[in-house]
Amino acid sequence: MLCPACKDSDNKVIDSRLTEGGAAIRRRRVCQACGRRFTTKERVEEELRVTVIKASGQRVPYSRDNILKGVERACVKVNIAEQQLQQLVDRVEEDVFANHERDVTTEQIGGYVGRHLRQLHPVAYVRFMSVHRKYNSVDEFIEEITDVRHRAAHDNPTQQSLFEG
Repeated sequence: MLCPACKDSDNKVIDSRLTEGGAAIRRRRVCQACGRRFTTKERVEEELRVTVIKASGQRVPYSRDNILKGVERACVKVNIAEQQLQQLVDRVEEDVFANHERDVTTEQIGGYVGRHLRQLHPVAYVRFMSVHRKYNSVDEFIEEITDVRHRAAHDNPTQQSLFEG
């Protein structure tokens, strides 16, 4: 690793920590030549090989940040901690990399996000799915909410109170 200040390759790792749920390693380094400290991040190269196929047919490199941004938009003004969102994205990545070697569609990624988001927060789930599935009518929202209500009552009877009122 080259020092960003003097471009010398002789440096020493002084601290290493797992980040992004173990998907990356953050390393603090000190340059032996000039003494400058800098940070590097290492991640599995496999992530760079997965290509996302959009609905338009366009192919783009996989990006964890895109998933996180979509989940964050669905969770605006919903009381969900950043750590919970990171963990959700970790689980989505596990699904993507366990089930797809090269290509994954945005439809498949959205399905993974939806499955995990439904368990985390039903309102955030409906918000996310309304964009992912491109609802065009109120009836489509009502169907989704009815399904969420039914699953919540079936999976966890105490969740039913969230939808009554």
